[in-house]
Amino acid sequence: MALRELYVFARMEEGFVPAGLLALTETAQRVEASRFAYGTRYLERKKRFEIDPVSLSLAGDIKGIQLVPANRLAQFGGIRDAAPDAWGRRLIEARHRVPANSLPESVYLLEAGSNRVGALDVRAALDTPESVGGGTIHSLGYLLEAAERVERGENIPAQLTALLSDTAGAGGARPKATVRDDQGLLWLAKFPSISDTFDVPTAEYATLQLAALCGISVPAVRLENLGGRAVLLVRRFDRYWGNAEDLPPATVLHETLPGEMLAENRLPFVSGLTMLGCDEYDSPAKSYADLAHAVRRYAHTSVIRQNTRELFARMVFNIFVSNDDDHLRNHGFVRDPRLSGWRLSPLYDVVPRPGVAYERFLHLDIGTQGKLATLDNALSRYAVFTLDRPDAIGVIREVWSIIRQWRMHFEGWHITGRVIDQVAPAIRELEDIASPALMREIRKAEE
Repeated sequence: MALRELYVFARMEEGFVPAGLLALTETAQRVEASRFAYGTRYLERKKRFEIDPVSLSLAGDIKGIQLVPANRLAQFGGIRDAAPDAWGRRLIEARHRVPANSLPESVYLLEAGSNRVGALDVRAALDTPESVGGGTIHSLGYLLEAAERVERGENIPAQLTALLSDTAGAGGARPKATVRDDQGLLWLAKFPSISDTFDVPTAEYATLQLAALCGISVPAVRLENLGGRAVLLVRRFDRYWGNAEDLPPATVLHETLPGEMLAENRLPFVSGLTMLGCDEYDSPAKSYADLAHAVRRYAHTSVIRQNTRELFARMVFNIFVSNDDDHLRNHGFVRDPRLSGWRLSPLYDVVPRPGVAYERFLHLDIGTQGKLATLDNALSRYAVFTLDRPDAIGVIREVWSIIRQWRMHFEGWHITGRVIDQVAPAIRELEDIASPALMREIRKAEE
């Protein structure tokens, strides 16, 4: 067992600044305990932000105090969110040419790169420079080749390793890379996997577009064709351009564009896992109601009602499209500098799962019937989402009014008949997921 000290940096408008010292007690493959102390100069900054809203609150006199994770966790959730997920770990392991999950956690934290999700960086020393790398839209073909080599367990040529150098912190389990377009915007490129049984990038593209039509917050998406293979580009919603204080309150930060004298800035990000103060193993025991409680506790008061309503809409949408990959890492929060507070992040990682079973289940509990993916179950706890019953029925109707025409929308986005046929078993009809009484209520609300 060894003690490893790492420096956590926070991205401010002037660049990265030291935020505090992280001490990890770790074995070769596991973190046993963590401690963190905010730096004195960081605590004196006017625009400081909490690294972890649950375990590393800035409330009270914490100067010089070593804090530990809440709920006896081994790691701080906010720092764990800045570490690479499954795909990023595979990239780092390929770089070191070692077996899966064989490196200390400190190595994964250090090698995720400065372009990781959110507004944190983790470095070995205070004078360690920011890592700069990554590819461009024009290098997508090479990045796809490199991703396939990693999936097959093959060695990666040096020139391809350089392209992937700033990608390990992108998050998620599927092959992906971070790229910039000619305008300077940062995108997450999501590649097909060699194990895919259907066209996942195209299906996710169309499903996210469908969610946007339902009034759900979704980042910009686009499809690129690489020799007949689809690559999904999702605009990074943790980046924005300009000074937030100069932007109107109604401006959607992740939709801002580069311009003369405008700098790219970053939004702090934490996952639902962090907001619930739990470990990954606890995720299946959690619920959408738990996330709603987290919104009410940690989100800025001005966005709570809107965020809980949207969370309910996302749950309903996931039921309709059979997205059972709705675990806590696939729910997130960003810190809006205009509010000096947290809010629900845009929707991400929504892929319909084709199936033949009549009864289907989500990862998180939905209502009084657990994970059962029905609208009656979703409606059983509507009050948790600060809704009354007519409002909840209205949300369901809004989502259904779009979903029931999903084929027309897919065709409008030039989705091929083959992909539509592949996705069709995932999309539920109203009668599949609602009791006759509830169907009448939903349809009556439409009249």
